[in-house]
Amino acid sequence: IGAGLAGMVAAMDLADAGHDVEMFELRPYVGGKVSSWKDKEGNHIEMGLHVFFGCYYNLFGIMKRTGSFDENLRIKDHIHTFVNEGGHLGALDFQFPIGAPISGLQAFARTEQLGLADKFHNAVRLGTSPIVRALFDFDGGMDMVRDLDDITFTEWFTQLGGSRGSLDRMWDPIAYALGFIDCDNISARAMLTIFMLFAIRTEASVLRMLEGSPQTGLHDPIIKYLEDRGVKINTGSPCREIVHELDEEGKPTRVTGIKVGIKDEVLKFDAVVAALDVPGVQKVLPESFRKYPMFDNIYKLDCVPIATVQVRFNGWVTEMNDDARMMDLSGDKSDGKAPGIDNLLYSADVEFSCFADLALTSPGDYYKEGEGSLIQAVFDERAFGRSNDQIVKDCIEQLHKLFPSSKKLECTWSSVVKLGQSLYREKPGMDKYRPKQATP
Repeated sequence: IGAGLAGMVAAMDLADAGHDVEMFELRPYVGGKVSSWKDKEGNHIEMGLHVFFGCYYNLFGIMKRTGSFDENLRIKDHIHTFVNEGGHLGALDFQFPIGAPISGLQAFARTEQLGLADKFHNAVRLGTSPIVRALFDFDGGMDMVRDLDDITFTEWFTQLGGSRGSLDRMWDPIAYALGFIDCDNISARAMLTIFMLFAIRTEASVLRMLEGSPQTGLHDPIIKYLEDRGVKINTGSPCREIVHELDEEGKPTRVTGIKVGIKDEVLKFDAVVAALDVPGVQKVLPESFRKYPMFDNIYKLDCVPIATVQVRFNGWVTEMNDDARMMDLSGDKSDGKAPGIDNLLYSADVEFSCFADLALTSPGDYYKEGEGSLIQAVFDERAFGRSNDQIVKDCIEQLHKLFPSSKKLECTWSSVVKLGQSLYREKPGMDKYRPKQATP
C-alpha cells in the first residue's frame, strides 16, 4: 500500500527476494512526497524542493541498483550558501584540504553569516555537545542525541553559551529547511542528528540535486526496475480497508488482504506492507489496530503544512550588477552556462526556508531555451493559509528583497502546490510515538 519511495523500495527488495508483488497507490502517479508531474503546457511541477545530502546512503544505494546514480544526480560545490537582504552572501564553506571534523570547524570559523561574538558563542555550545563524544564514540554520541528529544534546539543551544544571533541568522534557516519549523519548536534531537553526521563524515554535507525532475531522474528508473521483475503498479487505486482477522478480545491477529477502489474490491494477499506517511497511516489503519499502543501512538503525531512555489522569469535572478548579462537569454545556457548560483540556498530574511534556481541546479527538465530562472521556494505554515496568487506575489517580492536587481525582471509563469500535511512535525517529545517497522 503506497507507491512513494518507501513503497517502491520495499517492492524492489521483495521482488528481488522472489516474491510476487502488487502495489496500490491513491494518486495517479508514484513518488509520494517526492512526486512530480507535468502540467498541460509541459511544465514539470514538484511536490517540494528535493536535495540529496551525502549521508543519504540508502537512497544512493537504490539509485545505484537502478543505474541512475551516476547519470541523474548533479553534485554541487561543498558550500551551504545563505542569501541575505540586498544580495549579500554568507556561507558555510566546507571546501578544505582536510576532511571532517576539521573542514567543518573552519567552515564555522570563517563564515560571513555570523559576527565574531556569535561565532564565539556558537563554538562554545558546539564544543560542549554530544558531537565531541561522537568523534571517538559515534554510537555513544547518538545515544546522547536521542536523549535530547524532549527539549527544543533553542533550549539546548542556549543552555551553555549559544546566542540568539546564531539561531536567528544561521540555525533557523537550517531548521526550516530540515523540518519547516524554527529552532524554538524543533526537537534538539532532530537538529543534532543531522549536524553530527555533518561533523563526523566529510561526505555527509555534500549536496546533490537531480539532473531533472524526480519523476524523470528518480522514479522512472525504479518503475522500470520493478516492471522488469514483474511488479504490478496500480495508480489511482486507493486502499479503502485493511482486511484482517480478530481474536476473542477484538484485537487484530492476521491481515489477509485489502479492499481497493471505489467498488471496494477485496483482494487476498499472503502479506501486506503499508508504506505510508503519517496522514496515510492514520486514515487506513482499522480502529481495532489502536488496541496496540504502537499503532495508537501514531495518532499523537501531526504534520506541517507547506506551499511549494515555482516562478519563472524573463531573465536571471542573481545579484551580478550586470544588467545586460542578467537579461541575456540568447543561445543555449543549459548545463551551468547560465548566470546565478548553482546550489541550494538558505535565507534568514524571507519566509521561504530554502530555495534554488532549478534552471541552473536541475537543467535537464527545468531549463528552457529563451527563458530565464525558474526559482523554486518552499513556504511553511506562516504562509500556507494565503491564496495561491498572494503566495506567488509574496514570493516575488521577497526575491526582490534578496536580489534587488530582479525588480527589472518579469514573472512569465508560476505554480503553487499546497501540501496540508507534509513532514511530520518534529517537535519535542514526538520521537517515542514513531512506530517501529515490524508489526506486533
